[in-house]
Amino acid sequence: MKTKDFIGPEFKKQLAQILKHIDESIDRLYYIATHDEKTGLYNYAFFKNIASMEIEKAKRGKPLSLILADIDFFKKLNDKYGHVVGDIILEKVARVLAKHVRKSDIVTRYGGEEFLVLLPNTTLARAVKVAERLRKKIKSYSGLKKYAITMSFGVTEFKKHDTLTKLIKRADKALYKAKKRGRDRVVAS
Repeated sequence: MKTKDFIGPEFKKQLAQILKHIDESIDRLYYIATHDEKTGLYNYAFFKNIASMEIEKAKRGKPLSLILADIDFFKKLNDKYGHVVGDIILEKVARVLAKHVRKSDIVTRYGGEEFLVLLPNTTLARAVKVAERLRKKIKSYSGLKKYAITMSFGVTEFKKHDTLTKLIKRADKALYKAKKRGRDRVVAS
C-alpha cells in the first residue's frame, strides 16, 4: 500500500487549512518585520536594505536621489491635540506621501515625524520637483487642513563614494536650511 492510501479526505482538508494558516502567518510576520506600525510605511530596517541595493546601481551610473521630510511644528501639534491625534496626522501624512510617488520610490518613516523618500533613477532636479509636489499635496490635503500641517523638505542626489549615511546627512543639512528659512519649503543640497 502507498502512503497516500492512508490519507483520507478529512486529513487532507485539515492539512490544507494548516498550510493556509502557515502561509498567512508568514505573510503577517513579513509585514510586521518590514513595516512601521503607526504609518504602514516601510520601516527603516527594510529601507536600508533597499537603499543599499539602489546605491550599488548608482555607483554604476544610475541617478539616485533622497528626500528627507519633516512635519513642521509637530511637537506643538502633539502638545495641543494629544498623541492620538498626532498618530492620526502621521498616518495621513504617510498616506499622502506614498500616494504621490512612483511605485518604484521607497517611502519610509525615519523616526518621529521624519520621512525618507528614496527616488531611484531620479536626478536632483527631478527630486526637487517631486518634493515640491509633495509639499503642496500635504499643505492642501483636506484631511489635514484643520491642523494647518506643513512640511519642510531636504533633497540630495547620490555622489561618487556616497553611503546611505552620507546621503541622509546631506539631506538633513538641506532640511535644516529649509527650517531655518521659515519652514514649509524645499531646499536641495
